[in-house]
Amino acid sequence: MTKELTRTQKELLAAALLERERRRLVAMNAEPVVYGIYDHGDPSPVLVRCWQQVNKEWIQVDKRPCVTIPLKAERALLTPKPIKVLVGGRGSGKSEMAAAVSAARVKDDGIKVGCYREFQNSISDSVHSIIAKHVKQKCFDGFSVMEAKIDHDNGGQVRYRGLARNPDGIKSSDGFSMGWCEEAQTMSARSIELLEPTFREEGSEIWYTLNRGSSADPISQEHLAPYEKELIRDGYYEDEVILIIEMNYRDNPWFPEALDIKRRKNKETWTAAKYAHVWEGAPSDEVKNSIIPVEWFDAAIDAHEKLGFKPNGVKVAAFDPSDTGGDSKGYAARHGSVVTEICEKIDGDAYDGCDWATNKAIHWRAENFVMDCDGLGATLRDNIGRSIEGKRLELKMFKGSESPDDKDSPYIDAQDDGEVKTNRETFKNKRAQYYGRLRDRFYKTYRAVHHGDYIDPDELISLSSSIDHMNAIRAEVCRIPQKINGNGVFQILSKADMIRPPLNLPSPNMADALMMLMIEPEPFYEHEHTNYSGC
Repeated sequence: MTKELTRTQKELLAAALLERERRRLVAMNAEPVVYGIYDHGDPSPVLVRCWQQVNKEWIQVDKRPCVTIPLKAERALLTPKPIKVLVGGRGSGKSEMAAAVSAARVKDDGIKVGCYREFQNSISDSVHSIIAKHVKQKCFDGFSVMEAKIDHDNGGQVRYRGLARNPDGIKSSDGFSMGWCEEAQTMSARSIELLEPTFREEGSEIWYTLNRGSSADPISQEHLAPYEKELIRDGYYEDEVILIIEMNYRDNPWFPEALDIKRRKNKETWTAAKYAHVWEGAPSDEVKNSIIPVEWFDAAIDAHEKLGFKPNGVKVAAFDPSDTGGDSKGYAARHGSVVTEICEKIDGDAYDGCDWATNKAIHWRAENFVMDCDGLGATLRDNIGRSIEGKRLELKMFKGSESPDDKDSPYIDAQDDGEVKTNRETFKNKRAQYYGRLRDRFYKTYRAVHHGDYIDPDELISLSSSIDHMNAIRAEVCRIPQKINGNGVFQILSKADMIRPPLNLPSPNMADALMMLMIEPEPFYEHEHTNYSGC
């Protein structure tokens, strides 16, 4: 039987309900938050303008700001978009802004905000503390900050959830108007796929804040890679669905001097790649024992323009059919030392891939076509032969598992002035040999670009900036590890070992196509030697 409330209990309950309603009405009628937009100043940040949202319209006001926003991120505040991405390095203020906006929208609009991380074992792993800090610092009325949640008298609330262990639990976020995903570079493709459709109400937004991990991470592939040229050029990208803003320490008007001292120290002591990742928001595409560092790769982008030589010489195309499972197919092309194209085909079988690659090579008027034939059936090889029959195209089959070419010829390591060994003594197989050649070209190019070492352009490599999805290519090329063994023989980790745990690296099909371009085929006709003006 239900116990009947006493008169006193009923009076107390009624009073509590009245007080809750009073506080709700007060909260609903409170003045909207004033946002101040700040730029760098000397010696302190400068207030540029203030905004306030009234009846869902942004108006410029002359009032004291409560929430401070960097000028670089003003667009993220004012522009409604289903998806907003703040991406960049340490000290940019992107997480502080997302926390402040989350708290302010709960106060003004009474919305529900869901805060997500891929891995959240406890509330301490969430952004609870940073949102609570902004509530207290800005003296927002009406909030109840509890141990694991935040509520407001107007019905607004903040809740937290980890995604990795129960991604289907995202569906419980129905009715939430704002989602904030911190450390979004760690999110799985499954989490992204489930999360975004959950925020489907009119005016709903998902905010992602992150410093890039690898270019191959799901969030990079889904929301950054398609717009990388615009991001490099403009620092932001915007269409009807998404707004992306690059934010780094130099965009933060409140970047503290103590942190800047640490940044400058890191610049002196860290590798260029590590510094660029942590402080500049560049992708982290190196792995332990990587054969080609990020610095070498980046030096090669438009190296022909930096060093003053032109595409000239034999036109070579290469194709990695990758006919196993759902693996993509890789294609690359070079004109002399200038790589003009690297791309992949995700759909279709091996036959479709071969038709695609041979047509590209023929249309480009390649003189030589190199194709990986490891594991390739005789029927498929015959089809390729017939497809180029009568064309001015020399076909060369490449089998990476075979012994190195010119086994007894000496190999001179571009980075080593020590004892000269033969190709047989240096390389495990042909795949390792031609990755060695690729590595040598990248190293020599890096030396030429950054140290002014004169090198014959025919020994260099230049990656044309017109190549699409350069970050995805960097993620493959710079994450190919050398297999360590005790006999000093250079060996590349197999694809099978790369893609399975603990490495979980992408299959390097575009990188393998680039590697096969290092074969030096005979041209059909003579070319003039490349001109080189030096540094």
